[in-house]
Amino acid sequence: MNTNLLVWLVLPYLSIILLIGGMIWRYRTDQFGWTSRSSQWNEPSILRWSSPLFHFGILFVFLGHVLGLVIPQSWTSTIGITEDTYHVMATVLGGAAGLAALVGLIGLLYRRFMTKSVRLTTTTMDIVTYVLLTLAVTLGCWATVHQQMIVGGYNYRDTIGPWFRSIALFQPRPELMATVPLDYKIHVMAGMILFSVWPFTRLVHVVSAPVSYPTRPYVIYRSKNGHLGSSSRHYGW
Repeated sequence: MNTNLLVWLVLPYLSIILLIGGMIWRYRTDQFGWTSRSSQWNEPSILRWSSPLFHFGILFVFLGHVLGLVIPQSWTSTIGITEDTYHVMATVLGGAAGLAALVGLIGLLYRRFMTKSVRLTTTTMDIVTYVLLTLAVTLGCWATVHQQMIVGGYNYRDTIGPWFRSIALFQPRPELMATVPLDYKIHVMAGMILFSVWPFTRLVHVVSAPVSYPTRPYVIYRSKNGHLGSSSRHYGW
């Protein structure tokens, strides 16, 4: 088996197995650990701007990847979006979203490692997560700047998009990645490695939703000294 098959055929499916299998295993064995382990009370000032910037930035980056990888080029052409128009939209909007995510991530990294109270709560897997996130986001931003602005444009929807869909449909075509520029290849590999370790990190909170909160009973705090104060009692559920 050559390197091309190993990286673009074996690694994608290994990443998918670890992602899905790891999520199931984590949910069945560690539901109480299924959390982002908030440290908001330790240092809220930097978190107040860096967290929304990163999360909204990465959300739009994700939506851009869905448009570029999942939706075939022929579909966007059918509704009148030419390749030149798509190229400009992807470069401007995708670049802005990537920059927002990167700046937010830098703020989170600064807070994580420069604030003692936050640093003391940092685990080994947190460090691994931040390293892989930084690699994936930075490499994505660099690939956009280098290929779309400096080199003159690369249509990844002719190669990376069809390769991605071939993997998802279990009709793999690893040969499509042979001519892809190196910076895009490294970015894709960093993403696959990140997804492989995803279930074993705090990133599992991405697939969580507080669906039971609206019907959740109130939390009632009781005093050992009985009812204190002049106000009347108000009972929760």
